[in-house]
Amino acid sequence: MTEFLATMQVEPGISAPSSAGPSAAVSTLGCKVNTYESNLIAQGLSQEGWRLVDDRKKADLYVINSCTVTAEADRQTRQQVRKVLKRNPNAVVVVTGCYAQVNAAALAAIDGVRLVVGNDRKLAIPQITRDVVRGQGVEVMVGALDGGADIGSTPLSGFRDRSRAFVQVQQGCDQACTFCVIHTARGPSRSFNYHEILNQVAKLISTGFREIVICGVDLGAYGLDLPGGTTTETGQGLVHLLEGIGTVAGDFRVRLSSIDPVHVSNGLLQLMKNDPRMCPYLHVSMQSGNSLILKRMKRRYDATYLYECLTAAREKIPDLVLGADVMVGFPTESIDQFADTLAAIRDLEIAFPHVFTYSPRPGTPAAKIPKQIPNIERRRRSAVLRAAGREILDRSLKSWTGRRSVVLLERAVGKGDLGHNARLANYMPVRIDPQGKAPGRFLDAVVTGVDNGGLIAEAVRRE
Repeated sequence: MTEFLATMQVEPGISAPSSAGPSAAVSTLGCKVNTYESNLIAQGLSQEGWRLVDDRKKADLYVINSCTVTAEADRQTRQQVRKVLKRNPNAVVVVTGCYAQVNAAALAAIDGVRLVVGNDRKLAIPQITRDVVRGQGVEVMVGALDGGADIGSTPLSGFRDRSRAFVQVQQGCDQACTFCVIHTARGPSRSFNYHEILNQVAKLISTGFREIVICGVDLGAYGLDLPGGTTTETGQGLVHLLEGIGTVAGDFRVRLSSIDPVHVSNGLLQLMKNDPRMCPYLHVSMQSGNSLILKRMKRRYDATYLYECLTAAREKIPDLVLGADVMVGFPTESIDQFADTLAAIRDLEIAFPHVFTYSPRPGTPAAKIPKQIPNIERRRRSAVLRAAGREILDRSLKSWTGRRSVVLLERAVGKGDLGHNARLANYMPVRIDPQGKAPGRFLDAVVTGVDNGGLIAEAVRRE
């Protein structure tokens, strides 16, 4: 899961009340699933009469959707609570998400927090906050997570300041990795209804989105819990869903968020090869390149399987680019075991390694292992992996010089020559003159060079 802070404003397609109404802001920390759910919360607040504003502005209500994948994510949540209270000490502050689910007491202890709402009631926040006022103490609403998955009563209309739309298809995880608390924070794996997902995709396409990112807590487990679902971990339920999404009318492409290597099935690879709508990009939850460390993490594969899986993916899918979640400094990880992870990054050509420095999570088996790696060594190893990823990305970028493709225009990221404002289907960053086209539109382009970790391209006319 990604550690980032995203702000929420009024969404396109969501009817905002007049400026005279009470104001609300939603902040998101963490993964794409959180981003999708935050948009559902924001849409519900708008429908309840709240005027949505940026969370960097003064608001009457702040909803903070938290992450707890690392200790740093916890710290960022607490910091965000203090930031919004500094903007408006009289605001009603609601904290929800994974941190709220697993450690409600820590959040309830922060002066100024009015409500702590678990993941079980997250999407009901617009209704819960109808009559809530500040100054009546802290109320904690955290319950069990064994119910069905909820896609929301109304399809999401859109995402502000994004060129791509996220669609959550699955909730929870049945895999209790020894370093992770997300299976506790999200509950068991539950899949959303197939037809509701297709309706959500169609809604977003109809509002103008040209890229749909399919996401879930354990994405490849989609469908295993549904009637008629397979009992094996082949990921065929996900393939069936993607085939269904392929029947939705419109000019768009489909990208997968992070997926476990055991769910990268032959069927999935064949679909990615044959369907031009499927982006040739895989972001796998790799974690380590050493079999013993993977076993101690309680992962579902070893290093041999990882190599075989991703090698097969490269052989089948032209122009495939790989990303990976990688953890360094897991307890007992030796220099040689870390070297195996570094070798895997290089051998498998992981151009986008998302490197996590191991963070002990209270109550997890890994936190109890006596041999913890010193923080300074964890940080050193993280820097080494990130540097290796940059080298691989640079090589991959150079291979695109002179080639023609289609880019999806984005809002500019970064400043001046360091920024990018488009991406190829395989996630390569591009800088290009948009020719007056708005973000979120496709543009034919030819790559003319490489600079500052991205491609330089020029627009070309379609023949």
